[in-house]
Amino acid sequence: MSMMCGAASAPMDADENIQRICDGVKPQAEKKAGKTFDVFTAKSYTRQTVAGTNYFVKVHVGGENHIHLRIYEKLPCHGGALELSNIQLSKSSEDPIVYF
Repeated sequence: MSMMCGAASAPMDADENIQRICDGVKPQAEKKAGKTFDVFTAKSYTRQTVAGTNYFVKVHVGGENHIHLRIYEKLPCHGGALELSNIQLSKSSEDPIVYF
């Protein structure tokens, strides 16, 4: 996929890789939200190439509830670690994923 550095992609359906990334930051998301999520299913995402990659992911957390996660993945030469940069709570399935 060709993308200009710094520009966010169009929304895409989440796949196994995005679910793996979300699973990797779930403990951080639960800590920031102050609650445990029994359901934590990535639904859709956008990505932004910077000095690494920002992922903006819509995650279903049970019932009609969703959250949005901004996850930073470092470049492989810097260890490739995942970091939860920000979280938005009280989102719906219809809320668009935007930069936050």
